[in-house]
Amino acid sequence: MTLTTLCASVAGRTGGALRGGSLRRAGSAVAWAALGLALAGAGLSADPARAQERLKRGEYLATIMDCGGCHTPGAMLGKPDRERNLGGSEVGFQIPGLGIFYPPNLTSDRDTGLGAWTEADIVKAVRTGVRPDGRVLAPVMPYGHYGRLTDADANALASYLKSLKAVRNQAPAITGPSEKPRAPYLTVVVPN
Repeated sequence: MTLTTLCASVAGRTGGALRGGSLRRAGSAVAWAALGLALAGAGLSADPARAQERLKRGEYLATIMDCGGCHTPGAMLGKPDRERNLGGSEVGFQIPGLGIFYPPNLTSDRDTGLGAWTEADIVKAVRTGVRPDGRVLAPVMPYGHYGRLTDADANALASYLKSLKAVRNQAPAITGPSEKPRAPYLTVVVPN
């Protein structure tokens, strides 16, 4: 429904009381109200201070959830590359029987990161472990615990990740349990 149709509908319901300039003023008010509802529905705010608060909250959450401990190049080698923060790791985790999983790029790069994902996609993956393509994340990703994030916190985290500058860095591909690893990985060795 267009704004004009909506205003005409409102005018019709009010017995035609909205005419000429009144119709334009009502249309403008309806447009602003619709914009406010759309922003609120998307978890955004027309208030820049609130949007900034949300990003700061998301950054705080990413920090205490230690996203950088796995998803930043060099972090698992004791030398995190802060210029490529959350840009994906070159070191993976071996899960016996499943393979080796490399923490992916969480920046806004469209080709190697989350740039093509929506905030809702990110929230779903963080909370349930399910990616937009349907693949389930490796169990080393603690989505079972992150599923307890409040809506506000999950959305703040997603907004923060979407706000990160794009870092072009492709983490190594998953290595199946019978495939030869092509990049370093961590594993658990059970003594005999």
